[in-house]
Amino acid sequence: MNHKAAVIGTGFIGPVHIEALQRAGVEVVGVLGSSPTKSVAAAEKLQLSRAYQSLEELLQDLRVDCVHIASPNQAHFEQASRCLKAGKHVLCEKPLAMNSAESAELVELAKQCGRAAGVNYNIRYYPLCLEAAERRRSGELGQVYHVSGSYVQDWLFHPSDFNWRVLAEHGGALRAVADIGTHWIDLITAITGLEIVSVCADLQTVMEQRERPLGGAETFSAKLDSTSKNRKSETVEIDTEDFGSILLRFRGGGRGVFHVSQVTAGRKNCLRWEIAGSRQAMSWNSEVPNELWIGHRDHPNQLLIRDPALMHARAAQFASYPAGHNEGFPDTFKQLFRDFYRSIDEDTYSTQPTFPAFADGDREIRICEAILRSARESCWVEV
Repeated sequence: MNHKAAVIGTGFIGPVHIEALQRAGVEVVGVLGSSPTKSVAAAEKLQLSRAYQSLEELLQDLRVDCVHIASPNQAHFEQASRCLKAGKHVLCEKPLAMNSAESAELVELAKQCGRAAGVNYNIRYYPLCLEAAERRRSGELGQVYHVSGSYVQDWLFHPSDFNWRVLAEHGGALRAVADIGTHWIDLITAITGLEIVSVCADLQTVMEQRERPLGGAETFSAKLDSTSKNRKSETVEIDTEDFGSILLRFRGGGRGVFHVSQVTAGRKNCLRWEIAGSRQAMSWNSEVPNELWIGHRDHPNQLLIRDPALMHARAAQFASYPAGHNEGFPDTFKQLFRDFYRSIDEDTYSTQPTFPAFADGDREIRICEAILRSARESCWVEV
């Protein structure tokens, strides 16, 4: 099927969706920004034929069969709801909604409307993360004893670094955990197949005040001019966390621990995990995404370099290039979109979704709510 998509959002991640959609063979008809001016500017820059003036105009475009939502968090619920009701398939950035009541409603609405509904947990689609999941499914890993890891960045390292995400009213009460920690959680549950049943969390707001630039700042862009002496700003109180450490308990007895930070100098976008199994261990680092470490007790350890010829079939189909030709962050979007649109073509999205679906987004929000409650009450909380 010749799919045609529209993208909502012109900040950091919207253009990433557009580029990946085009690489995946999906025509992008147009883009909708937070204002008509931003829509026009983005359409011109990205060479798209349509700059939508409103969501109503986008939904009335009969050429569009799928909408990608890459807008600020608080807009996701309304936009996803309206797109589904208009008969469009939806692929939404995380978090799916602002709370579990909204996300549960979206899960049911997608079922009622009979549309494909996915959440952009793109990190699942690094080929060697898919390979790790296949090794677990095949029994090579054995029983999962425990997992550990982190997701750390430095784009909010300075008090002068600012983005709408740091304010709870725009991004939600959880920030670092909800923004990047949910990627780690989704990835680990996808690889291990385990269900998180309880959490114990400690959160830290390192910067209790930040300087908000007059005129706003896009994600990752504030640090580019954070040292400018001519930058006009206002001081605002911060009510979200810069750092979080979380203990996990999985159904069946497994344990886990991870931390997230957006103020770790020098770490631009580093996700790491290590899984200890009864037969072997595995470890992966997003800054070296084409290497999977495999640990053994009784014979030499291994380092698998991403090579479709040496990978399980399910993982190999998401490795587009031969060994030695590295694949990275932009490719994960392309591969997720390939999986999503193929499920539409094969009509399997409602019965056997292979992509992260709205139900996965709902689960992540429930985990986040448990993490927030745990941090506030200083105790273990069931999900």
